[in-house]
Amino acid sequence: MAKRYVVRYGSMRHIAEFSARTPREYRRSENVIVRSHRGTEWGEVLCEATERTREYLGTTDPAGKILRVAGAEDERHRDQAHQQERDYFTGCAEMIVERKMPMQLVDVEHLFGGERIIFYYLAENRVDFRELVKALARRFRTRIEMRQIGVRDEAKLLADYGDCGKPTCCNTHLQQMPPVSMKMAKLQKATLDPTKISGRCGRLKCCLRYEYDTYDEYRRELPGVGKWIVTREGKGKVLAQEILARKVLVSYEDNRRVLVDAADVLTVVSGKKRNEGASQGGPQSSPPDSGGAERN
Repeated sequence: MAKRYVVRYGSMRHIAEFSARTPREYRRSENVIVRSHRGTEWGEVLCEATERTREYLGTTDPAGKILRVAGAEDERHRDQAHQQERDYFTGCAEMIVERKMPMQLVDVEHLFGGERIIFYYLAENRVDFRELVKALARRFRTRIEMRQIGVRDEAKLLADYGDCGKPTCCNTHLQQMPPVSMKMAKLQKATLDPTKISGRCGRLKCCLRYEYDTYDEYRRELPGVGKWIVTREGKGKVLAQEILARKVLVSYEDNRRVLVDAADVLTVVSGKKRNEGASQGGPQSSPPDSGGAERN
């Protein structure tokens, strides 16, 4: 049975599973030539495919085959293709300007096997590029593909390192780039200065999502801010949550402020303190276990 490996390939750093017909074992970071649905491409072996990697990729079907290990001749051919990409980019950019097309050329990818040239561009609206494609095909004599991308995809193509000093996540391991909201930054008590929490794409950093689920889970286990709670030291009001420490800052009735562990909270009282409600609306009473308190 053919072995399978996870390979990164293409300018957009696609990650997929590829089968290998030869008995040779491929090592991590080894450069290989693969056949994908797009054509013959340069790739990098990441690891051997497993059930866990298939769960991460979301598919059990291979995207193609590993043809061989990249040799010296393949490296020369790749370098030549990269040099040609500069001419392709310049030529296409000139045609866009001549036709006054509302689009911004971002990058160009010439497949290793020469089957097609892919131009990546930004545009606010849909662009009719049929005449442009015909002109490019006549000039470069190969199949032309125009691919509209967003600003986060632009970073995936062009960005190198993030503020953390490591390669940007979008061009290394992220398969998808789910939306990130300011709510996630607030919950993690990150600075709300947009210049400090924005990535190379100008949008909120993808890494703000990594720990969000853990923060949200821990937050739900803590009494909310403004709640009245009962501990062994008495009754008090929650002023703040220390989510990762799993503690709350409590102001007791004698004006003491103490950090209390979540395990030490005996009862969470719903709403305001009962004597406050009684002073505003007259005497109030409720039967035992009427739902006025929640057990943690």
